[in-house]
Amino acid sequence: GACRLLVTTPTHAYQRRSQLALLNTSRAPPSPQAPRKRSSSTAVVPPAMAPKTLVTFDVDGTLIHSVGNNANKFHKDAFAFAFKKVFNLDTNIDVIHHHGSTDQLVAADVLAFHGISKEEIWANMPATCTAMLEHAAGAEDNAAAGLELLPGVERLLQTLAARDDTVVALVTGNLEPIAWTKMRRLGIYQHFTAPGIGGFGSDHTLRGELVKIAADRCAKELGVEVGPRFHVGDTPNDVIAAEFAGAVALGVTTGIFSKEELEASATEKEKCVVLDGLNDLDAVLKAFQLA
Repeated sequence: GACRLLVTTPTHAYQRRSQLALLNTSRAPPSPQAPRKRSSSTAVVPPAMAPKTLVTFDVDGTLIHSVGNNANKFHKDAFAFAFKKVFNLDTNIDVIHHHGSTDQLVAADVLAFHGISKEEIWANMPATCTAMLEHAAGAEDNAAAGLELLPGVERLLQTLAARDDTVVALVTGNLEPIAWTKMRRLGIYQHFTAPGIGGFGSDHTLRGELVKIAADRCAKELGVEVGPRFHVGDTPNDVIAAEFAGAVALGVTTGIFSKEELEASATEKEKCVVLDGLNDLDAVLKAFQLA
């Protein structure tokens, strides 16, 4: 269906830090968003007695990585399809630096690279998102092409899913249907707390807001009291986002950024832990204060 509109206004301090962390230099003003459609009939469960730990995971570079000639083809093709359908442009997202960004900002930066005005970009962003999801729906069977789970990911998710004191969710710049399609096709969807919650690139352009959105949905949709919060990601923007939203950042060096770069992006050093990856289960659980 068509994307609904939600106008958001990021805080200036966060937006400035977020911009510095990205390699992109141009950013759009507060923009039309495409939030998820949710049933108004969903029953609200009374809050649990004990607070639960909320762990949110970034997707690309954190849980999965791109491999081979078809690296992340499903997602990249969705962008290319939308650029062609909405703007009649034959292009792809690799004309810009997009690591750590969110889908709407990635699309906006590609279009700006080709000289499209900000006004035209954001006026057509709902149509761009809709076109991306149209392509994704038709290509779902190939969603895992050029993608692999990173070491330790499945074991960690299984371990967290088996606990009754933890909620496992996503916070990713991916549009929500694209994110969950990747999780299903890679065989790990069932390890996320049902019915599948998080913050997504279809909700907001700024990652810090997505971490907040995930916590709000956890409380509202699961009816649980949210206790300690941790956000796991592979970019400086993930670290900044966690800090902005009041969560502890667990940075992983499984993307393109080093331990030093991830640590340097944190102003509250005691709320940032950086590991080589998610394969050391004991170390990860210790970082989550669950060991």
